[in-house]
Amino acid sequence: MKKVFYTALLIIFIIACKNQKPVAQGYQGQGKSAVVSTLSKPVQKQWKGIWTFDNEITFFSNDFESGRLNGITADGNNHYTALITAENTPVNVSPWYAFKVWSKTPKTITIKMTYQDSRSRYYPKISTDGENFTPLDSTNFTGINKGTGDFGIKAVPEIAEIKIDISEKPIFITAQELYGSTRVKKWIDSLATKPFIATYEIGKSREQRAMNLMEISDGEHKKAIMVISRQHPPEVTGFLAMKSFVETLSGDSPKAQKFRENYDLFVVPLMNPDGVDNGHWRHNTGGIDLNRDWQDFNQPETRSVRDFLVKKESEGYEFVFGADFHSTWDDIYYPIDTTITGEKGKIVFDWINNITNRLPQKLTNVKPSTAIKPTMVSRNYFYVNHGMPAIVFELGDNTPRDFLKEKGKVAAEELMDLLDSQN
Repeated sequence: MKKVFYTALLIIFIIACKNQKPVAQGYQGQGKSAVVSTLSKPVQKQWKGIWTFDNEITFFSNDFESGRLNGITADGNNHYTALITAENTPVNVSPWYAFKVWSKTPKTITIKMTYQDSRSRYYPKISTDGENFTPLDSTNFTGINKGTGDFGIKAVPEIAEIKIDISEKPIFITAQELYGSTRVKKWIDSLATKPFIATYEIGKSREQRAMNLMEISDGEHKKAIMVISRQHPPEVTGFLAMKSFVETLSGDSPKAQKFRENYDLFVVPLMNPDGVDNGHWRHNTGGIDLNRDWQDFNQPETRSVRDFLVKKESEGYEFVFGADFHSTWDDIYYPIDTTITGEKGKIVFDWINNITNRLPQKLTNVKPSTAIKPTMVSRNYFYVNHGMPAIVFELGDNTPRDFLKEKGKVAAEELMDLLDSQN
């Protein structure tokens, strides 16, 4: 009865949203900026639980951190249709999904993946333990109503059909790797065993999840770097590069040790814990894109970081660099143009050039911005309000994971060299 009730609510929600379309994915505000309202608006909470089919032989579940499956129907002959909808609309084309499937009897099933007014952006990842993922074998993937473009949303199919062998052991099927708040906290705590790393809350999300911050400090100095990640829940590749970046800066190399003698590093790895744990496409539980709330600070997540930065500056800290890690269709750097930042912002472009020279096998687009007011986005707020050269560091959805790790490492090493040259 409960599933019928929630299905009815879902149908009402879809009808209500019918005329609201997703917008193009990617970092916006590169040209002329306009104020975007960040006052909270309603979101549709998905039903969490287990769907049963075939006389309780086949099962689907979204009941775990970051799970998202809004509905599933059995079409006969081991064929099922999955319905993936957004938390609210309009929303960028980033349809997150994550669910488990299993069966009492081994069999091969086909799942038709459908999305609310969207397309099949994320190629399916498969896991048996929820931590180690591999892309679905391409022979088991079929695109329906294929895209007509060469890149981006126009290039991907509207619907995907996937084949998978299932048995009693549940299989995870996800848009990207799972890094919910519990797993992220385990990573934070693993680093915090080092004597120079502390972790503490700087606030709470709308659903009262911790806004965890890592402080990497090995001295009495007052120069610092600010790093944030995962304002948008599906942007896991940005998080993975950030993870490598932070691990390198907090590592045991002589270069890292020297860096920590002169600089503190502050990191908020999970800016949107509610959106991540609820399996949202883009927004927090206030229904807002957090990376449009760095002007009015209507959401508690952005206020937590703002208040932390203000407090640290009142204690005498000077922030010399800021980075916000994201994901989009391909690797892109979004710095602020030096016509705005002058000599102070040159370090960002030197950093980009040095990373490119170290990693010539994958060139990255550079798209400087000359629009910094209203601040709205983190990078602009970091520079305008705290004077720190800052960048949005975007990684591609499908960038190879070993390259993500290498790029995060190289980015950290090159930043350490540039900061060392300034001392």
